[in-house]
Amino acid sequence: MPIKYAEALDAKKLVDEIAEALDFFHVVPQFVFCVRSTGSKSTRTIARIHGLGRIWQEVLNLPSAYVIELISERYDKLSLTDKEKTLIHELLHIPQGFSGGFRPHKGYIDERTVTLLHKKLQVQRRVKKPSYMFNSNDENGS
Repeated sequence: MPIKYAEALDAKKLVDEIAEALDFFHVVPQFVFCVRSTGSKSTRTIARIHGLGRIWQEVLNLPSAYVIELISERYDKLSLTDKEKTLIHELLHIPQGFSGGFRPHKGYIDERTVTLLHKKLQVQRRVKKPSYMFNSNDENGS
């Protein structure tokens, strides 16, 4: 069975919130996309990030872009906390220059870093509630 892809708007909202709350100013939200894949044969991967390589950007005259692929069979079973940590992990792979390349795990991405950033996200939420968490009956957003 071939891998199938579908837009993941729920994850995109989380990615945008995370990037803003954690001051990932180098992440350009309109050029980070989220897709859910089904049918992957991978056994341990929850998510992966793909970049539009420099040669493609040059030849097609396109800006840098990233796609976060969520392996539906594993990602969808996670708690909200683990989904957020997974997305933080993937966003950490985007370099400061937002060039289409990637940051490696070594020296940049580990469980401690992801956990610290997730705690910062939780603190930011207490300070400012994201718009998608507002009750539709609540007019002032409190």
